[in-house]
Amino acid sequence: MFPTLIKHLTEKIALSDEAQAKLPQFFEHKTLAKKEFLLQEGDYCKQLTFISKGLLKSYTLDDKGQGHISLLAWEGWWVSDFKSFICDEPAILYIDAVEASEVLLITHENYEKMLLEIPAMERYFRILYQNSLVTKDRRLISSNSYSAEEKYRHLLKLYPFIGKRVPQHLIASFLGITPETLSRIKKTML
Repeated sequence: MFPTLIKHLTEKIALSDEAQAKLPQFFEHKTLAKKEFLLQEGDYCKQLTFISKGLLKSYTLDDKGQGHISLLAWEGWWVSDFKSFICDEPAILYIDAVEASEVLLITHENYEKMLLEIPAMERYFRILYQNSLVTKDRRLISSNSYSAEEKYRHLLKLYPFIGKRVPQHLIASFLGITPETLSRIKKTML
């Protein structure tokens, strides 16, 4: 479980052996079966989740029960309803496992404690949040400015493996297009 987290952290920050040895005390390990919920709308998000193995999706449901995916997250990614986690208010997101997954959970209390005891983690999360803001800006621009085909090509460029791990209807939802549109785009790309 922790080798994936350590590898991810050390790609972004210098982390002493002592700090690496201390990290496990802040996290809880959890295994999720395919389609198992990590969080549901209305619940309180009590932890940040690091994905050690597997694939999760974060989404909302509209009035018709249609899902709208905001994030597809795999090994080395974090997922949560961050506003619920920080502000201690009901979640607006659902998070569930697209495939069987192993995750590391850190509570708000342990998160704050870890930041105090391992100062390098403060820098890590600053970098993570900065990158997250850049990604959200790019996604918003893509959503508003690119054609469906451009969105899909850009997604494939960033994550060439996505078609092998994520069902087509979930990719379509993430891109904000219908599965039929995605199917037509894929046919023209052959």
